[in-house]
Amino acid sequence: MTRKELGYTDDLDQYSKENNLEGFQPGRVISEHRERYVVLTDTGEYEAELMGNLRFAAESRYDFPAVGDWVAISAYDVDKALIHAIYPRHSLIERQAVGKVSQKQIIATNIDWGLIVQAVNRDFNVNRLERYLTICHAAKVKPVIILSKIDLVDESELKTILDAIQARIEGVPILPISNETYAGHDAVKALIEVGRTYCLLGSSGVGKSTLLNALAGKDQMKTGAISQSIDRGKHVTSHRELVILEGGGILIDNPGMREVGITEVGAGLETTFDTIVSLTATCKFTDCSHINEKGCAVLAALDAGEIDEASYENYQKMQREKSHFESSIQEKRKKDKEMGKLYKRIQQEKRDKKY
Repeated sequence: MTRKELGYTDDLDQYSKENNLEGFQPGRVISEHRERYVVLTDTGEYEAELMGNLRFAAESRYDFPAVGDWVAISAYDVDKALIHAIYPRHSLIERQAVGKVSQKQIIATNIDWGLIVQAVNRDFNVNRLERYLTICHAAKVKPVIILSKIDLVDESELKTILDAIQARIEGVPILPISNETYAGHDAVKALIEVGRTYCLLGSSGVGKSTLLNALAGKDQMKTGAISQSIDRGKHVTSHRELVILEGGGILIDNPGMREVGITEVGAGLETTFDTIVSLTATCKFTDCSHINEKGCAVLAALDAGEIDEASYENYQKMQREKSHFESSIQEKRKKDKEMGKLYKRIQQEKRDKKY
């Protein structure tokens, strides 16, 4: 396997030369377990850990490797290595960390395509699709909607679902598939390009791991049986992992996400809800909240039936989440700054007493 097949680009090679990393071997993080990493190179896999100086210099989670990252390593045993540097990321998919208002969780890095998987039975929800689209757009990742388990509905039900999506979402490919009959799998495989990286996004039990196995050409991930009581597959993926596909692409599987919390996704919201956002420019007031103001172009379009009411409500909800997250971040920074000043004052008082 070549570096190019792993996704190594000319830009990464140029960065290596400009930052004196040519003496190290570039590799890609394919899994992470408690700050220990499995790194895949063009010569094989290594169990790797961070160099001490890289670990101690880290100021946030962003300074540690994540699945999908390119890193510079040096081997010190047959299958052991040290990570000396992390290459720049060209994309980063993230969400609000579950239960932590002012923190983010990295889902994957260096992604080209986001494969948003929803089952057409119990999991289907256009609001959730818009959330996934927003985090993809914010990360500048191309989204594709994959509707799984179409064998569980008839043609008229599937058409109703497709119409519901197309009424609110434009310009995003929609691929209906069945992991039982393999219908639609060829259309997904046609997306795969050598050296490109794809990330599976979706809830538990929608068939992500089964799809991955089909694309990889082997049983790469364990899959769960269908629960007869709730008519969905059991969630089996417990961690993120990067897999090389049979067709030459690279795919990252993710544990199912029950929550897709919104962070600083201004550009993502603008792309997902471009019809609504374009109307805001013609509102009477520049600070219009689009809730009850006179002269609001968004409300006028809503009353005229020109925009979908459910989409408008979802947009407003995500705007509130975005604003809340940003204010929480600012408050946290303020507290951290105050704590820093307090610590310095205490240290200075200790020094004054000593002398």
